[in-house]
Amino acid sequence: MVWRHELTNMQWERIAPLLPETGGPGGWRADDRTVVNGVLYRTRTGIPWRDLPERYGPW
Repeated sequence: MVWRHELTNMQWERIAPLLPETGGPGGWRADDRTVVNGVLYRTRTGIPWRDLPERYGPW
């Protein structure tokens, strides 16, 4: 299910190759799509980072 402020599969397929691969210097990081969707949600709604819905992980 795609929420209102999240990327569609087609949009994600276009930007995913532009992101760095995981496992490099800097260690573990969260799922890229979840992070990008969280940033988009926050940007489009104007809410504070602490008010992000739990589906985007810890702020």
